[in-house]
Amino acid sequence: MNPISRSFSHRIIGSRSLDSVLFSPREARSTFPDLENFRIAKLHGFRRVFAHSAPIFFERGIANPETKEISSLSVEPCEGESLVVTVFEIKSSEIPAFIGRELEFRFLAVVPETLEGKPYTNSAVLCGRYSDEEFFQIRCKGNKGIYFQHYGRFKIDKIWRDDILPCRLYLRHCVLAAKNLGDEAYNNFLDHTFLGDRKTTIREYLSSTGSGIMEEEPPEALKSRYRG
Repeated sequence: MNPISRSFSHRIIGSRSLDSVLFSPREARSTFPDLENFRIAKLHGFRRVFAHSAPIFFERGIANPETKEISSLSVEPCEGESLVVTVFEIKSSEIPAFIGRELEFRFLAVVPETLEGKPYTNSAVLCGRYSDEEFFQIRCKGNKGIYFQHYGRFKIDKIWRDDILPCRLYLRHCVLAAKNLGDEAYNNFLDHTFLGDRKTTIREYLSSTGSGIMEEEPPEALKSRYRG
């Protein structure tokens, strides 16, 4: 087994990795059925930001382009910030498929630590914010047809944006998943996850919008996916 963990909201893979939405052991196992040693860790020097246009939300019919509520999470370097993340181990044979599913992210080597502050002996690979230019030139090999298959067919001409808002059901899902891990993970998610302006925290966003995001239920077909 190669360790792989994932940071809450933006992602991590590699010898030991982290991910944002995989705060839920149930959801983590839906992606990695053979994962082992699921636990919570901490990662310094990164913050979570809703700045990633996610085609999966268009596929599932839960994106709202009119209100710009189309964003999933990404992680980016930020001095002074710390994230609570989850860590688990997967088979090395699962890593290529995982990388293929995360093509629009930048893979960064990081070292998480335990909640008691002890650094892990193995590094992790964080899936952080990439750039549109790099994605098109490197991952799509400058081919507009490849880009169309990933994003263009959903009329997404820019992946990384600072003017979009969280997809509502996805945000609710993330908050519930963090809450299920306990107070430290829950409060960390609310206070160290930001809108694209890098100023408004999710706690502030949920309290100011008055939009009832946390009261909304997923469609029946998506209840098992977006239940936290």
